[in-house]
Amino acid sequence: MDATAKFELFASYMNLEPAEEHTPVQPVAASSNTLREAPAPYNTTRPGSAYARAPCGSSPAELRQAVDAASSPLKSSSSDAKKRALGISYAAMPGGKHMAMLKTLLTSACERDCFYCPFRAGRDFRRATFKPDEMARAFMGLHRTSAAEGLFLSSGIAGGGVRTQDQLIDTADILRHKLNYRGYLHLKIMPGADRAQVERSMQLANRVSINLEAPNAARLTRLAPHKNFFDELLRPLQWVEDIRSTQSAHAGWNGHWPSTVTQLVVGGADESDVEIMSISAELYKRLHLARVYYSAFHPVSNTPLENRPAEKPMREFRLYQSSFLLRDYGFDLEDLPFTQNGNLPLEVDPKIAWAQINLSESPVEVNKADKQALLRIPGVGPKGVNEILTARRKGKLCNLRDLQKIGVIASRAAPFILLDGRRPSQQLNLW
Repeated sequence: MDATAKFELFASYMNLEPAEEHTPVQPVAASSNTLREAPAPYNTTRPGSAYARAPCGSSPAELRQAVDAASSPLKSSSSDAKKRALGISYAAMPGGKHMAMLKTLLTSACERDCFYCPFRAGRDFRRATFKPDEMARAFMGLHRTSAAEGLFLSSGIAGGGVRTQDQLIDTADILRHKLNYRGYLHLKIMPGADRAQVERSMQLANRVSINLEAPNAARLTRLAPHKNFFDELLRPLQWVEDIRSTQSAHAGWNGHWPSTVTQLVVGGADESDVEIMSISAELYKRLHLARVYYSAFHPVSNTPLENRPAEKPMREFRLYQSSFLLRDYGFDLEDLPFTQNGNLPLEVDPKIAWAQINLSESPVEVNKADKQALLRIPGVGPKGVNEILTARRKGKLCNLRDLQKIGVIASRAAPFILLDGRRPSQQLNLW
């Protein structure tokens, strides 16, 4: 089997790994009682497309409008189709840049028997394997033609985590030091890898990751009973942070230590949103992860969980919104609006739910509030806060139009703010 055939074989399964820093396509209300999902996988979103995005504070009406725009099929060139067939997708990077990224595997053979995974040992499907030199040269062939700018490289586990990690490191080493590849590389850390391998991976990659898959050890046993949550999965993430905090960044690739991310499967082990957000909060606070990804469970044929129903996409979406509140908006776990069963309400944005409880009777005075208080207002993000602080140095913000001009979503903010001591409803209409 040639390299192209192997890439095509792996491509159909790579949607299990979210694209870099993607903002999820948002599920939306098709009517007051039903939910439907915007019609494309996350990793096929292209720059300039009309696909719906996931801002905190979206109203039901705005969600409906977004999915109407998203429902128009994208025009795709034959070149785009060929790229997708190989596993190349457009990843949204920090700073707004989009990159054509090959997401692929060294091998689809795996000795582990995770209950939800298409690569699990014993599942009947065609397998393929790259040698490190073969993978490096095949990717560089795509890179030289500008088909792929970056590489996301994972693998099934064959011969143990240490041996498989050696294969990943060898591939990265060939790319960096024999083929002079200077571009973006996301390298997976295998369960069972040792600390020296984690450190070497950090010296070669722009990003490293290991998927926790479940929020705690008890839940992991229901998804992957032969993986050890603490020793194989959580500890390597701790090693990454320890290396990053105790050693000079000059040892990292291009003088920078890589960022770190992880992924959790949502809805495969009866876990609650409290459990998911609890581990997410710890990962952001203690280990300084750049991102926690959430992947709604979808059953795979010929696996022990093939008859389990798929998780609602709206649940994944609400988890992302809540995760951003923890990471970027100064919220604590206790601020999130969990229901009595420990889950987030699906029908309301978590930031709006918090504001309805905490700000409806105690609105924020936009002209006096500090940065943290401003971040709590629906419709105001980190960039909006900076714009407000800049505008306040020049004079008072007196009406909703003033907020709108500086990029605040004034319609969302209006019920929860004061402008010069007055509720916006007492002032000029927004339109």
